[in-house]
Amino acid sequence: MNESSGIREYIRDMASLIERELQLSIPSPWAIPAPLRESMMYSLMAGGKRLRPILVLAAAESLGGSPEAAVPAALAVEMIHTYSLIHDDLPAMDNDDFRRGKPTNHKVYGEAMAILAGDALLTHAFYSVVQSAKKHNIPADRVVDIVEELSRLSGAPGMVGGQAADMLGEQGVTKLEELEYIHLHKTSDLIVFSLKAGGRIAGATETQLAALERFGTCIGLAFQIQDDVLDLIGDESKLGKPVQSDVKQQKVTYPYFIGIEASIAKAGELTREAKQAILTADFPRPERLLELADYLMKRDH
Repeated sequence: MNESSGIREYIRDMASLIERELQLSIPSPWAIPAPLRESMMYSLMAGGKRLRPILVLAAAESLGGSPEAAVPAALAVEMIHTYSLIHDDLPAMDNDDFRRGKPTNHKVYGEAMAILAGDALLTHAFYSVVQSAKKHNIPADRVVDIVEELSRLSGAPGMVGGQAADMLGEQGVTKLEELEYIHLHKTSDLIVFSLKAGGRIAGATETQLAALERFGTCIGLAFQIQDDVLDLIGDESKLGKPVQSDVKQQKVTYPYFIGIEASIAKAGELTREAKQAILTADFPRPERLLELADYLMKRDH
């Protein structure tokens, strides 16, 4: 098995694990109005790359920790990501009719139920993180740090702030620094959380946590630049969405500012910087993180 097929198999196996656990993540005995539960699960189980939860598991593994103990935090970040997509698709935000080839949540369940499903997934994420301590005996101080970081990186100074800047940017992003702010907070911050949560669960040192943060910041920005490039030159059948949608919507992207070739070079530079952060921080088992960085750089969808 070559390196490429090895990381693809790992991603497939970890994504299957996450899918199984997500199915069980909302306790069946809980008395929840049926349309709310259905709306939550509709978007939670709608597929996707499962990149963020996979990074939680890979970070724990890189430190010799148990991926199983990291599952609650992995589920939490996918719930946060899913809630953000539900709300992003609403008429007041991006007003999208389809997500991953299926009607968006509000098109199926109505706007009010979609908003409530997003709210419910956001709050349920914190419940899931706490299960790390209860089910896997993760020390309470580590769980407190994870909850604090999830609050910050998914909130106003993090992902939500990035989304707000993105909406405001529709009125005219004129500087590359403004676009980078959006990418770093809307995309990178949850990736940083994912890596540091997995690291904390496995007992990372401060030096290792700093390396995971640098790794996450770099691959998050590289991931978004790659998205911008693929929107221009990608294969529509692999992407699962129309190409050049950014151009049609007059969205400002990295290629808009610096061109396609320079954007590809920038993504490569960020990937190398991410890998170097891990290589210099004494991780016992860094292979998966390094392979994931390369995989994300070479992806075509």
